[in-house]
Formats: sequence, C-alpha cells, structure tokens
Amino acid sequence: MITIPILPAHPFLYKVATQLATTFHLSVVDTLLPTLPFVLYLTEERLELRDMQTTIGPIYVDFVNGTLGHRRRYGGGRKQPLAKAIGLKHSATPTVLDATAGLGRDAFVLASLGCHVQMVERSPVIAALLHDGLQRTQQDLEIGTFIKERLQLIYYDTQHWFSQLSPSQQPDVIYLDPMYPHRKKSALVKKEMRIFRQIVGDDLDAPKLLKIALTYARQRVVVKRPKLAPTLDDMLPSFCIQSKNTRFDVYKI
Repeated sequence: MITIPILPAHPFLYKVATQLATTFHLSVVDTLLPTLPFVLYLTEERLELRDMQTTIGPIYVDFVNGTLGHRRRYGGGRKQPLAKAIGLKHSATPTVLDATAGLGRDAFVLASLGCHVQMVERSPVIAALLHDGLQRTQQDLEIGTFIKERLQLIYYDTQHWFSQLSPSQQPDVIYLDPMYPHRKKSALVKKEMRIFRQIVGDDLDAPKLLKIALTYARQRVVVKRPKLAPTLDDMLPSFCIQSKNTRFDVYKI
C-alpha cells in the first residue's frame, strides 16, 4: 500500500488533521512535497484524495449531494436490483455487513432504504475518506439522524473482524464488491479504480473472503460483479440479479 499523508489547507486545521492521522494511522505534512503522488487534502469543507500527478479532480465521499442524493430520492427504492439482491421486500429489512466498503455508495443506499449497515474498510486512506463523509452527513438536517443510526464505519481487516463476531452479532447479509482487474465501468469510476489500485491494490483475497463470509452470514452473501465477469472463484450462486452493467450473485445460506 502507498503511504499517503494528510495536508491541512490552513494551519487552524492542523489539529483536526492530527486527530484523523492518529485514528487511521496516517501522517501529517505541512507542505506539499513534489515527490508525493497522492495527498489527503483537508479543507474547511471536506477531506479529499488528490492525485498530484494529473489534473483529475479530487475523490471524496458525499452522501448528501450529487449522484447519491439523486439516487436516494429517485433511485427506485426497494425495487432496484441492489435492494432485491440483499433481500429487501415488504417489511423485511436485513442487517448488512459491507465487507469491502470502498466509498460506501451501496452501503449508503441500503441505509437509506432502512437497513442497518456496517461498512468494514481496511485501507486507512479510504477509511479516512469514509469517516469524513459520515461526519458531514450526520450534520445534515434531512438525513443526518437516520444515517447516524443506520450506517457505521469499522476500520478493520474484514477477515479478522469476522473472527471477532459472536453468533448474536452475525449479520443477515454480507455484501462483497471486490475490486478485480477485469472490472469495466464508466470513465469516472475507472478513474477512481485506477487510483484505488495504486493505493490498495486489487482484492486478490476476494475468493477467500467469499468462503469465510458464507460461514458468518445468517441468510445470504451477495457479490457484486461486472455483468459479463465470471463468478467469484467459480462458485455458482443460488441466483443472480441483473442490472444494466452489473450483476449481483446471491448465495443463500
């Protein structure tokens, strides 16, 4: 993994930067060194991951505005493919552990639909971005309260987190969205995936994670895949839910 420091935009943000660095085992710098490929830039508004080698815009977590804000309002509710794959129907609202949280988009959608979701993220850089996004979202007058109740970030290696769960803590559903070399998505997400791969690498332990998840989920494991990609580790699912560019492989327990 690449070491990426936090750079506060103003001296008065140094304390906040230090607190973040302590929580997520990162470092803080007060000047931008030309040799740094990436930096976590802390402004008054948010924490941003910046690629210092290109002019590509910053990556940050925003659960309130933009695409996720639109999806929360007009995304189709429980009829959308993700919700169907998780098992959301009628009064059924399963608990979900998102074992490969990334930027938390699917986890946020599920929380918006009523699920209690734990996002587990092992990358300190991605976890810091998620933490910042959650903190800002919790201040929002419209959705802050339910997000605080339903969406939780756990900065931990997922496999080790599983081993700590007691039977009463096991989630109904474990959700996996592993980053694989053959993934094909839009130009925007390709930008993110390219940067993510440089920072955290591909999820080469995803097959092992699937096998472990099958022993800890109460009801099902859901694996998000590119539409034409093979099943993870050639394990045939119980059934699949298709969307335009994505497939959800559902393994019922």
